[in-house]
Amino acid sequence: MTTPRYAELQVTSHFSFLRGASSCDDLFAQAAALGIEALAVVDRNSLAGIVRAHQAAKDTGVRLIVGCRLDLVDGVSVLVYPTDRAAYPEQPPIIPHSIEGYQLSVNANRCMSCHKREFTEGSGAPMISVTHYMTREGQMLADVSPRRYFCTACHVPQADIAPLVGNTFVDMSELGVGHAGDE
Repeated sequence: MTTPRYAELQVTSHFSFLRGASSCDDLFAQAAALGIEALAVVDRNSLAGIVRAHQAAKDTGVRLIVGCRLDLVDGVSVLVYPTDRAAYPEQPPIIPHSIEGYQLSVNANRCMSCHKREFTEGSGAPMISVTHYMTREGQMLADVSPRRYFCTACHVPQADIAPLVGNTFVDMSELGVGHAGDE
C-alpha cells in the first residue's frame, strides 16, 4: 500500500510567543523524518519565522508554504497564504525608529516627509506602498489617500527594550538567501 501524501497547513514556530515552541529547523527536520511533503508556517500576526523556515526547507527538502495566522480583534483567527509577490508589499512593516512627538493627523503627517514617493531618494527611507494611493474601491489617487494618514493604525513602532525571550536572529543575507526574484 502506498503512503498517502500529506502537507501540514498550520505549523506555528517559536516566533509565535506563547504559542509555538519549536524552531523551524526542528519542525522541518521532524517533517522530513515523518515523510511530510510540505509545511505551512503560519506564525501569529507575523511572517517572522519565514526566513528561518526557508532555510530549513532548503536543508531538508520539505516544501515551505508561506502563511500567517491573523488573530482579529473580534476573536476570529484566519489563516492566510500569500499567492504571489504582489501580496507581500501590502504587509505593514514595523516602524524601526521612535515616532515620539510626531504629528499624525489628516492635516499633518511627519512620516510622509520621508516616506512619500517624491522624498524617498533624499531621505533614504523606504517608499510607501502603492496601496496608500488607492481608495477603498481600488481607484488610484494623485496623492496619498486621507484614510492612510494615520500610520500607527497599521504600523507598530519598534521599541528599544530588552527582549522577553532570547533571540538568535540571523539576517537572511547571512543565510545566503537573496531577494525574491533574484533566483
